[in-house]
Amino acid sequence: MFDALMIEKAADGTQSVHVGPVADDRLPEGDVTVRVEWSTLNYKDALAITGRGPIVRQFPMVPGIDFAGTVETSAHPAIRPGDRVVLNGWGVGEKQWGGLAGRARVNGDWLVPLPDAFTTRQAMAIGTAGYTAMLCVLALERQGVAPDHGPVLVTGAAGGVGSVAVLLLARLGYRVAAVTGRPGEREYLTGLGAAEILPRDAFSRPGRPLEKARWAGAVDVAGGVVLANVCAAMLPDGVVTACGLAAGMDFPATVAPFILRGVTLVGIDSVMCPRARRLDAWRRLADLIDPAILEKMVTEIPLTDAPARAAALLDGHVRGRIVVRLP
Repeated sequence: MFDALMIEKAADGTQSVHVGPVADDRLPEGDVTVRVEWSTLNYKDALAITGRGPIVRQFPMVPGIDFAGTVETSAHPAIRPGDRVVLNGWGVGEKQWGGLAGRARVNGDWLVPLPDAFTTRQAMAIGTAGYTAMLCVLALERQGVAPDHGPVLVTGAAGGVGSVAVLLLARLGYRVAAVTGRPGEREYLTGLGAAEILPRDAFSRPGRPLEKARWAGAVDVAGGVVLANVCAAMLPDGVVTACGLAAGMDFPATVAPFILRGVTLVGIDSVMCPRARRLDAWRRLADLIDPAILEKMVTEIPLTDAPARAAALLDGHVRGRIVVRLP
């Protein structure tokens, strides 16, 4: 038996969430069973738990798009019992039972070895949010955006992806402008390395096709009008990485930034990202993350608190990262 957060749906479509014991024989198919030590709450998890978004594809479902722990049993040729592993994405917590449980059984190809630099708790303090932020930074680097090209903008900077993106970019020597709707987080964001704090209101209303060119690069978690305004304010040959849709899936923009300034918009898919790029992301995270600074963005909760925190996350009341302790 193990404890799990379970989402169920009644015949009338009503969704319910509870935490309780689950028998091992209910675990889904897979060639590796992991004793989960830590998981997290991400934006997608919060949508699934609250039912505010159509994330879960089948019921009952254990949410949790990532986890870190120790392998208990394995039929996978490259994975042995006792290995420390981390998982991000692959539809876990959506189509297959995820990480908000004491055990998980998955396809071993989805697992990557946990870098020696991190404990399993630290790996989930980074989690899918931090791994996604690293993918954004890698994309900026691949597109040739260097620190001396100009400042880099990060939207949703006080959230999970944004916090880690600010930390990583500042560590690499970029001048980071952090956008947030929470002015009280100024000290927190400057502590992560932000050089400038900008109000979300400056980006959340419809703007002009082209704005004053300011940014050499950007990490956007919002989408919608925010993303359109970010693109409109890029320097020539600027690069925007888009990894979220907190402000909506629409993109009310024109082609002006792309054909008049040569702006590049790069979509970041952390869910089905190829293994080689995942390994590179975790290797770079191990090189760049200062555990002491990472700890400043972490709130730790037990599994039983996850439903309430999920609602708070969607309502914009959560700073940084939430790590979930599994019993």
